[in-house]
Amino acid sequence: MTRVLQCIAGAEHGGAETFFVSLVLALHNAGLEQRVVMRPNALRRARLEKGGIAPVELPFGGVFDFRTGPALKREAERFGADVVLSWMNRASIRCPKGPYVRAGRLGGYYDLKYYRTCDWLIGITPDIVEHMVRNGWPRERAIYLPNFATPEAAPPVPRASLATPEDVPLIFSLGRLHPAKGFDVLFEALADIPGAYLWLAGEGPSRGELEALAERLGVAPRVRFLGWREDKAALFAAADVAIFPSRYEPFGTVTLEAWAYETPLVAAASAGPAGVIADGEDALLVPVEDAPALAAAINRLIADKALRDALVARGKAKFDAHFTEAAVARRYLDFFERIQS
Repeated sequence: MTRVLQCIAGAEHGGAETFFVSLVLALHNAGLEQRVVMRPNALRRARLEKGGIAPVELPFGGVFDFRTGPALKREAERFGADVVLSWMNRASIRCPKGPYVRAGRLGGYYDLKYYRTCDWLIGITPDIVEHMVRNGWPRERAIYLPNFATPEAAPPVPRASLATPEDVPLIFSLGRLHPAKGFDVLFEALADIPGAYLWLAGEGPSRGELEALAERLGVAPRVRFLGWREDKAALFAAADVAIFPSRYEPFGTVTLEAWAYETPLVAAASAGPAGVIADGEDALLVPVEDAPALAAAINRLIADKALRDALVARGKAKFDAHFTEAAVARRYLDFFERIQS
């Protein structure tokens, strides 16, 4: 049976880091033998251990980290890895040489210099695969493997628990609080959405700036900063509309989550969402950094229940066909078998 070592450095919070845990657990549930090596992180460790995986923790530090590379090589050899799958730049540049196939997973348009030790590259969108090929990577050793979402049933978060009236439109967005995510554009749009409240789940370096912006725009009384949350199902269940306003988004699992949780979605047309959404069919797309267009699309959905229902139905159908945990895990298992032959 194939044995796969997966390694990631990763930030404290982030979409790639969250999906790393999800994929590891999905493959574990599918019967794959794995060794997981990661930078220390209590939340990720707890989720992995709860799912039956005991991760090995290494520093994945900077140029003066002389421990991680040799230790990662020893882990691969002791485990008897057939494949080493590295996530993003820092883990991939430390991916050791050995009697195994090395694959790097790119969740963005990264510089391929970090992947020189890899035999194969995975792109999470077709456009990222094209980026690899445009930059000299052989097409025959590049593959598209998308993310998935794993919906869970949960009752909605009570509005009263977050000081939100029962009779107002409720907008929900989530992600790292970083300029790339475009939450400032969403705050500007909120000023033109009368009476609506916004629940924003996530943490990051822009929180202080966003809090100050909400005050300046006069929308602070209608914004709830939720911090990093683990109850996405309950938050989606409570929302009337989900928003994905990113300036830059190579993939964007939020799109899949909105479809999976059957929440009507408005997204900015950054690369990831624009690559999977059929505008007006399964979600609404608006230009990046266009607050008036974002406000107009949200107001349109709030006012049109038939449109909301139609977007939800088509989005769920697309999700079920292409982006379930079982479907994507099967594609990874097939890939691991293929690259050893």
